[in-house]
Amino acid sequence: MEKILGMFDQFPELSDEAKTAFSSHLELLEVERGDLVEQEGKVCTYLYYVKEGSARSYYNKDNKDVTVSFTLEGEFVTSMSSFITRKPSYENIEAMEKSLIARISHDALLILFEKHYELERTYRLILEQYYIMLEEQLIFAKFKSAKERYLDLMQFRPKVIHKASVGQIASYLDMSIETLSRIRGKI
Repeated sequence: MEKILGMFDQFPELSDEAKTAFSSHLELLEVERGDLVEQEGKVCTYLYYVKEGSARSYYNKDNKDVTVSFTLEGEFVTSMSSFITRKPSYENIEAMEKSLIARISHDALLILFEKHYELERTYRLILEQYYIMLEEQLIFAKFKSAKERYLDLMQFRPKVIHKASVGQIASYLDMSIETLSRIRGKI
């Protein structure tokens, strides 16, 4: 249990009572590389926390998968649009390696919000982090060169480079594998 309570280290103001209540609703999953924890076309019913390992979110376009984000140890992930709207997701969430993932259902989360208001604030902070990441990614993709995008990834998320395939990284950075290879060759 102590292992899972560490997910709240980034929210020190959260009471022990709220942490324990939240943790009592968590389900632990051991997943293998390539396992999907969420699948496009289905309503996303869980908020996930990657305790060990990594995951990526992607969608399919013209028979290609397009990576939209990477989630590393100590980070939350879900198909946010589907989780909030309760509509089918357009994305998949896949384990990039053997991982230990905790999940809590949407319904359990709503019940917890009623009993522990501070959890609702914590959830808002998680949503804010998600929004900031999306906004940075949009700016990242629209206003930076291919080389700048790769250098930023190296600087701010170096673990991704070691965990994801070259194709996944190229897709995430919105460039071809050949372009990524040329950039890597010059660095």
